Amino acid sequence: MRNHIRRAHVEKAKKRQDDFVIAGQTIKPGQKLTFDLPVTRLYTYAPINIPVHVIHGKYAGPRMFVSAAIHGDELNGVEIIHRLLEHKGLSRLRGTLIAIPIVNIHGFISHSRYLPDRRDLNRSFPGSTTGSLAARIAHLFMHEIVMQCDYGIDLHTAAIHRDNLPQIRANLEDELTLELAKEFDVPVILNANLRDGSLRESAAEQGIPMLLYEGGEALRFNEVVIRAGLRGVINVLRKLKMLTTPKRSRITNIDPIIARSSSWVRAPGSGVLRTMVKMGQRVNRGDKVGLIVDPIGEQKLDITTPHDGIVIGRTNLPLANEGDALLHIARFGQIDTAEERVEEFQEVFQPDTM
Repeated sequence: MRNHIRRAHVEKAKKRQDDFVIAGQTIKPGQKLTFDLPVTRLYTYAPINIPVHVIHGKYAGPRMFVSAAIHGDELNGVEIIHRLLEHKGLSRLRGTLIAIPIVNIHGFISHSRYLPDRRDLNRSFPGSTTGSLAARIAHLFMHEIVMQCDYGIDLHTAAIHRDNLPQIRANLEDELTLELAKEFDVPVILNANLRDGSLRESAAEQGIPMLLYEGGEALRFNEVVIRAGLRGVINVLRKLKMLTTPKRSRITNIDPIIARSSSWVRAPGSGVLRTMVKMGQRVNRGDKVGLIVDPIGEQKLDITTPHDGIVIGRTNLPLANEGDALLHIARFGQIDTAEERVEEFQEVFQPDTM
């Protein structure tokens, strides 16, 4: 399959593109266009639009969308797309790149994950023209953006008060998706089930391979996460022959590790949380990884891990109710190798090393 894909892209690359029509906009080969995709109006009658950037290369190639802020408080992806659009190599792009830095404008304005009616846009796909606001936005995005493309990358962070180690979540049963996931170049890949109503599920139903990148915390920029995400998107564009690959690269790719499964360690009781492990740290079954202490500091409950693994997510809120998710731990067949990959990744992407 790999050679077949490469040959197909090479054959496409020899042909000049036709005009590209999207949302009523016509873009000539070799042109860039930024336009507003009308969504609705606020009750103040102010218009709400989704900003869309299109780069339509001179020569034929795949069409790929990169989107962020489907959850309006997830900001790292917005900055990743801003930096992507500044990449000099896009002047020689083959195929078409559609970049949408802010999908959920309502949530972005209000610093919220959700839409005004508290619906989750990423549980509302494929949507409809007559349903809720979330359903209408989902339908618009699917038909005007996603269904125009061959591939997609959706950029996310953890929910508010949580943090995620940079990771790819994808359907690894699909050979091409697995190939692209490995190319993204983050230390951890999760074979994540498709969630009902998600963009990834709807894209899969249309036969569109898609990656979901997770990293960082809501309402915060994380430079490591941003740099890793930017390079990951560029790596995928190069894999698809949409961008040329430089003969020399200053940074060696990190061989990712696929997690067999993952689970959350939950609070055994309510109180004030003391976490004793950091992101990316290796833990062993039975390790003490934190304490739950009552408000006056007298009663203490140990928090232990149910299995070996690497911490790929954690809560940043030191107040916990019984049953709250505290630590997200991924299981690996080769935990020593996984630990090495995470350490290597963190060294490569620290701001003072690039």
